[in-house]
Amino acid sequence: MYIVVCCNDNNLTRKTGMEPIYDDKGKHISSVLEFWQWAYSDIIGNIERGHFAEYLVARALNVRQNTRVEWDKYDVLTNDDISIEVKSSGYVQTWQQKGKSKISFSIRPTRAFNSKANAYEREIKRQAQIYVFCVHNYEKKDEGLNPLDMKQWDFYILPTEKLNMEVKEQKTISLQKIIKLGAEKCSYSELSASINKLKCLWDI
Repeated sequence: MYIVVCCNDNNLTRKTGMEPIYDDKGKHISSVLEFWQWAYSDIIGNIERGHFAEYLVARALNVRQNTRVEWDKYDVLTNDDISIEVKSSGYVQTWQQKGKSKISFSIRPTRAFNSKANAYEREIKRQAQIYVFCVHNYEKKDEGLNPLDMKQWDFYILPTEKLNMEVKEQKTISLQKIIKLGAEKCSYSELSASINKLKCLWDI
Protein backbone atom coordinates (compact mmCIF):
# COMPACT_ATOMS: atom_id res chain seq x y z
CA MET A 1 0.00 0.00 0.00
CA TYR A 2 1.21 3.49 -0.84
CA ILE A 3 0.23 6.89 0.50
CA VAL A 4 0.98 10.41 -0.58
CA VAL A 5 2.58 13.06 1.56
CA CYS A 6 1.13 16.49 0.80
CA CYS A 7 3.30 19.53 0.32
CA ASN A 8 1.29 21.59 2.82
CA ASP A 9 -1.11 21.22 5.72
CA ASN A 10 -4.03 22.84 3.90
CA ASN A 11 -4.94 19.94 1.63
CA LEU A 12 -8.09 20.51 -0.39
CA THR A 13 -11.16 18.47 0.37
CA ARG A 14 -11.81 15.88 -2.35
CA LYS A 15 -15.07 16.75 -4.10
CA THR A 16 -17.71 14.24 -5.17
CA GLY A 17 -18.86 16.18 -8.23
CA MET A 18 -22.34 16.57 -6.80
CA GLU A 19 -21.58 19.92 -5.14
CA PRO A 20 -24.02 22.56 -6.48
CA ILE A 21 -23.07 25.82 -8.19
CA TYR A 22 -25.36 28.78 -7.50
CA ASP A 23 -25.84 32.05 -9.31
CA ASP A 24 -25.71 35.41 -7.55
CA LYS A 25 -29.41 35.10 -6.59
CA GLY A 26 -29.02 31.70 -5.00
CA LYS A 27 -30.44 29.69 -7.91
CA HIS A 28 -28.91 26.27 -8.55
CA ILE A 29 -27.44 26.55 -12.05
CA SER A 30 -24.97 23.68 -12.31
CA SER A 31 -22.69 21.28 -10.42
CA VAL A 32 -19.00 20.60 -10.02
CA LEU A 33 -19.48 17.44 -12.12
CA GLU A 34 -20.86 19.50 -15.01
CA PHE A 35 -17.87 21.83 -14.68
CA TRP A 36 -15.49 18.87 -14.82
CA GLN A 37 -17.29 17.50 -17.90
CA TRP A 38 -17.00 20.88 -19.61
CA ALA A 39 -13.39 21.58 -18.67
CA TYR A 40 -11.63 18.20 -18.62
CA SER A 41 -13.23 15.89 -21.17
CA ASP A 42 -10.45 16.44 -23.72
CA ILE A 43 -8.06 13.79 -22.37
CA ILE A 44 -6.06 13.65 -25.62
CA GLY A 45 -5.12 17.32 -25.26
CA ASN A 46 -1.61 17.87 -23.93
CA ILE A 47 -2.60 19.44 -20.61
CA GLU A 48 -5.35 17.05 -19.52
CA ARG A 49 -3.50 14.02 -20.93
CA GLY A 50 -0.68 15.00 -18.59
CA HIS A 51 -2.98 15.20 -15.59
CA PHE A 52 -4.59 11.90 -16.58
CA ALA A 53 -1.17 10.24 -16.83
CA GLU A 54 -0.31 11.42 -13.31
CA TYR A 55 -3.56 9.89 -12.10
CA LEU A 56 -2.80 6.60 -13.87
CA VAL A 57 0.61 6.29 -12.22
CA ALA A 58 -0.78 7.17 -8.79
CA ARG A 59 -3.59 4.68 -9.29
CA ALA A 60 -1.23 1.91 -10.43
CA LEU A 61 0.86 2.46 -7.28
CA ASN A 62 -2.25 2.55 -5.09
CA VAL A 63 -1.41 6.05 -3.92
CA ARG A 64 -4.17 7.34 -1.68
CA GLN A 65 -4.04 11.01 -2.60
CA ASN A 66 -6.85 13.31 -1.60
CA THR A 67 -6.31 15.69 -4.53
CA ARG A 68 -3.64 16.51 -7.08
CA VAL A 69 -1.19 19.12 -5.76
CA GLU A 70 -0.59 21.65 -8.52
CA TRP A 71 2.57 23.27 -7.14
CA ASP A 72 4.30 20.22 -5.65
CA LYS A 73 7.93 19.60 -6.68
CA TYR A 74 7.07 16.16 -8.09
CA ASP A 75 3.89 14.38 -9.12
CA VAL A 76 3.70 11.24 -6.96
CA LEU A 77 5.23 10.32 -3.60
CA THR A 78 5.00 6.76 -2.26
CA ASN A 79 4.81 5.67 1.37
CA ASP A 80 8.53 4.81 1.29
CA ASP A 81 9.28 8.37 0.15
CA ILE A 82 10.12 7.61 -3.48
CA SER A 83 9.37 10.69 -5.57
CA ILE A 84 8.14 10.25 -9.13
CA GLU A 85 7.90 12.72 -12.00
CA VAL A 86 5.25 11.81 -14.58
CA LYS A 87 5.52 12.98 -18.19
CA SER A 88 3.14 12.20 -21.03
CA SER A 89 2.98 12.44 -24.80
CA GLY A 90 0.88 11.02 -27.62
CA TYR A 91 0.74 10.62 -31.37
CA VAL A 92 -2.74 12.12 -31.71
CA GLN A 93 -3.65 15.69 -30.78
CA THR A 94 -6.93 17.54 -30.46
CA TRP A 95 -6.07 19.90 -33.31
CA GLN A 96 -5.93 19.03 -37.02
CA GLN A 97 -2.69 17.22 -37.87
CA LYS A 98 -0.84 16.53 -41.13
CA GLY A 99 0.76 13.49 -39.53
CA LYS A 100 1.24 11.91 -36.15
CA SER A 101 3.14 13.89 -33.53
CA LYS A 102 6.71 13.05 -32.57
CA ILE A 103 6.97 11.78 -29.02
CA SER A 104 9.07 13.96 -26.74
CA PHE A 105 9.05 15.00 -23.10
CA SER A 106 10.20 17.88 -20.94
CA ILE A 107 12.94 16.89 -18.49
CA ARG A 108 14.32 20.31 -17.66
CA PRO A 109 15.78 20.87 -14.20
CA THR A 110 13.69 23.24 -12.07
CA ARG A 111 13.66 25.23 -8.87
CA ALA A 112 11.28 23.57 -6.41
CA PHE A 113 8.49 25.73 -5.00
CA ASN A 114 8.28 25.81 -1.21
CA SER A 115 4.61 26.47 -0.47
CA LYS A 116 5.20 27.11 3.24
CA ALA A 117 7.81 29.77 2.53
CA ASN A 118 5.96 30.94 -0.62
CA ALA A 119 9.28 30.96 -2.47
CA TYR A 120 11.35 28.97 -4.93
CA GLU A 121 14.39 27.07 -3.69
CA ARG A 122 17.78 28.19 -5.01
CA GLU A 123 19.07 24.87 -6.34
CA ILE A 124 18.14 23.97 -9.91
CA LYS A 125 17.79 20.22 -10.39
CA ARG A 126 15.45 17.42 -11.39
CA GLN A 127 13.31 17.05 -8.29
CA ALA A 128 12.07 13.44 -8.43
CA GLN A 129 14.03 10.21 -8.05
CA ILE A 130 12.26 8.35 -10.85
CA TYR A 131 10.74 9.49 -14.16
CA VAL A 132 7.76 7.68 -15.67
CA PHE A 133 7.21 8.57 -19.33
CA CYS A 134 3.65 7.76 -20.41
CA VAL A 135 2.91 7.34 -24.13
CA HIS A 136 -0.62 7.21 -25.50
CA ASN A 137 0.38 4.89 -28.33
CA TYR A 138 -2.73 5.05 -30.55
CA GLU A 139 -1.73 6.57 -33.88
CA LYS A 140 -5.02 7.34 -35.67
CA LYS A 141 -7.77 9.86 -35.00
CA ASP A 142 -10.66 7.47 -35.55
CA GLU A 143 -13.43 5.77 -33.56
CA GLY A 144 -10.91 3.44 -31.93
CA LEU A 145 -9.14 6.33 -30.18
CA ASN A 146 -9.76 5.91 -26.46
CA PRO A 147 -7.25 7.11 -23.85
CA LEU A 148 -9.38 5.42 -21.18
CA ASP A 149 -8.27 2.04 -22.56
CA MET A 150 -5.01 1.05 -20.88
CA LYS A 151 -4.09 -1.14 -23.86
CA GLN A 152 -3.44 2.15 -25.70
CA TRP A 153 -0.71 3.21 -23.25
CA ASP A 154 2.98 2.35 -22.87
CA PHE A 155 5.07 3.34 -19.86
CA TYR A 156 8.84 3.86 -19.79
CA ILE A 157 10.72 4.17 -16.50
CA LEU A 158 14.11 5.75 -15.87
CA PRO A 159 15.93 6.75 -12.68
CA THR A 160 16.67 10.46 -12.53
CA GLU A 161 20.30 9.59 -11.82
CA LYS A 162 20.54 8.05 -15.30
CA LEU A 163 19.17 11.21 -16.90
CA ASN A 164 21.57 13.36 -14.92
CA MET A 165 24.54 11.24 -15.99
CA GLU A 166 23.65 10.94 -19.66
CA VAL A 167 21.86 14.14 -20.69
CA LYS A 168 23.01 16.60 -17.99
CA GLU A 169 20.91 19.79 -18.13
CA GLN A 170 19.08 18.89 -21.34
CA LYS A 171 15.53 20.27 -21.33
CA THR A 172 13.70 17.80 -23.61
CA ILE A 173 14.17 14.19 -24.63
CA SER A 174 12.77 12.00 -27.40
CA LEU A 175 11.22 8.58 -26.99
CA GLN A 176 14.06 7.09 -29.05
CA LYS A 177 16.63 8.55 -26.65
CA ILE A 178 14.76 7.24 -23.63
CA ILE A 179 14.79 3.75 -25.11
CA LYS A 180 18.49 4.11 -25.97
CA LEU A 181 19.20 4.99 -22.34
CA GLY A 182 17.68 1.67 -21.33
CA ALA A 183 14.28 2.75 -20.06
CA GLU A 184 12.17 -0.10 -18.73
CA LYS A 185 9.05 -0.43 -20.92
CA CYS A 186 5.93 -1.84 -19.32
CA SER A 187 2.17 -1.96 -19.53
CA TYR A 188 -0.17 -0.36 -17.02
CA SER A 189 -0.64 -3.62 -15.11
CA GLU A 190 3.16 -4.05 -14.89
CA LEU A 191 3.87 -0.49 -13.77
CA SER A 192 4.02 -1.00 -10.01
CA ALA A 193 6.27 -4.07 -10.23
CA SER A 194 8.55 -2.36 -12.76
CA ILE A 195 9.02 0.66 -10.50
CA ASN A 196 9.79 -1.60 -7.52
CA LYS A 197 12.34 -3.48 -9.66
CA LEU A 198 14.00 -0.20 -10.67
CA LYS A 199 14.18 0.93 -7.04
CA CYS A 200 16.11 -2.22 -6.17
CA LEU A 201 18.44 -2.05 -9.18
CA TRP A 202 19.39 1.56 -8.52
CA ASP A 203 19.17 1.38 -4.71
CA ILE A 204 16.65 4.21 -4.59
